[in-house]
Amino acid sequence: MHQMDGKRQAMAVALAALAGFVDASGFIANGGYFLSFMSGNTTRLAVDLARAPGMALVPLGLIAGFVGGVALGALVSGWAGARRKAAVLGLVTGLLLTGALAEMAQIRAVAQGAMVLAMGAMNATFLRDGRVGVGVTYMTGALVRIGLGLAQRLRGERDPGAGAALRLWAGLAVGGITGAACWMWLGMVTLWLAAGWAGLMAIIAHRWIAPDRTPIA
Repeated sequence: MHQMDGKRQAMAVALAALAGFVDASGFIANGGYFLSFMSGNTTRLAVDLARAPGMALVPLGLIAGFVGGVALGALVSGWAGARRKAAVLGLVTGLLLTGALAEMAQIRAVAQGAMVLAMGAMNATFLRDGRVGVGVTYMTGALVRIGLGLAQRLRGERDPGAGAALRLWAGLAVGGITGAACWMWLGMVTLWLAAGWAGLMAIIAHRWIAPDRTPIA
């Protein structure tokens, strides 16, 4: 991430914050299941299989939806070419709007499905050479980079990537705190805020981020 320009770095942090916002609010609303943290859902899958096998369908479905969202985002990214960031974020916006409408209609399964698809698709925002340049919905790699950077600091060296990883993690954490608080105070209005946030990011990507010239595959 530290090799990207300032605008792209800021966008990555803002998207990580959006992921935290959606994940924390969804965690409260969905009884302890995640919308973007699939490692957590994998653990829930294992626990549910051991304790209540019938419940294992929930994390399994969320994991499948996330993978499907990544695939959908990658397809849209490839179709959109140089303006792929705006296109992917437009897709994310539409999925979050669908989730908000479904939640309003009390169709919880559709709401969950649309939102987990959105979180998967958002990881296609920074595709480069067929790989995810920055994973904006999961932070294990960022925390590992922070730890490695700390080790280098203790040796008297400097790792410029550690600071970027710290900003990315902080974005997710602040977004999560905000999302949890909004859900507690505002309920389903939180989903409309998330969709608006994604829509704003799509506009920013279209108007202020230079077109991508690097191939995605």
